[in-house]
Amino acid sequence: MLASSVTPVIRPSGGALGADVEGIDLSQPMDEATIAVIRNAWLDHMVIRFRDQSLKLEDLERFSGYFGLLDRAPITPWTGLPHLPSHPFVAVMSNIEENGRPIGSLGHGEAIWHTDMSYKDETPTASILYAVEIPPVGGNTNFANMALAYERLPQDLRRRVDAGLMCKHDASTNSAGQRRAGFEGVDDPRELPGAVHPVVRTHPETGRKCLFLGRRRNAYLMGLPLEESEALLDALWDAAVVPGAIWNQVWRIGDVLMWDNRAVIHHRDAFQASDRRLLYRTQLQGDRPY
Repeated sequence: MLASSVTPVIRPSGGALGADVEGIDLSQPMDEATIAVIRNAWLDHMVIRFRDQSLKLEDLERFSGYFGLLDRAPITPWTGLPHLPSHPFVAVMSNIEENGRPIGSLGHGEAIWHTDMSYKDETPTASILYAVEIPPVGGNTNFANMALAYERLPQDLRRRVDAGLMCKHDASTNSAGQRRAGFEGVDDPRELPGAVHPVVRTHPETGRKCLFLGRRRNAYLMGLPLEESEALLDALWDAAVVPGAIWNQVWRIGDVLMWDNRAVIHHRDAFQASDRRLLYRTQLQGDRPY
């Protein structure tokens, strides 16, 4: 099939981040000019949304692959395989159960503010999420602009983070608080496994400085007494997650969201366990934050 050449319309949200990309069918191949417009919108607005899409998993994989190499989806603890072995690059985000087992990850509870897979040495560049089933209430996703959060830090906090603070990101639990297979619970975050990254990272494409906090639970600022680390992390999170830096995605079936994992954090609202929610996610391989 020949790649189509279209000029998408970019409609910014008017807030601190986020934009709709209109006039594009993601089920169709794209030429380089169209891809460049979308990439620039993603870098400019950090989160971009495509509404009213109808995709096969092959379409989602092809679209995602225009922007980088795909990351393999996480494996399940009960099979040691991805949720979809025939599509090893597609993760399932769902609370649905079949034969007594969940078909996906994260369940129905709240997923706290986080950066995807910050516990790894190399963190994903982008995450792309496609909505297939949506609960009538809840399950929405909030995004916060970490470049803006850094720029707005009070002077005392700015001096602390600019001094080269490094943070350890817990690998033992996910953003829903569920313990990952093979990890034991430890009360002291200094003893938990996980990657160590700078609290302020430089975006490799835009050059902007961004806070890189990962998630609050079990984080630890290297070299500090635990009480001091806890207090400083609380202050950084209080400064980062403020209304003027947040954009809220109210999901509709057919939505596709693509966000810059280097520049935003996100949070999912809880929803009723009896309601079904099914989304498919791809991620792009990244590099080590610096």
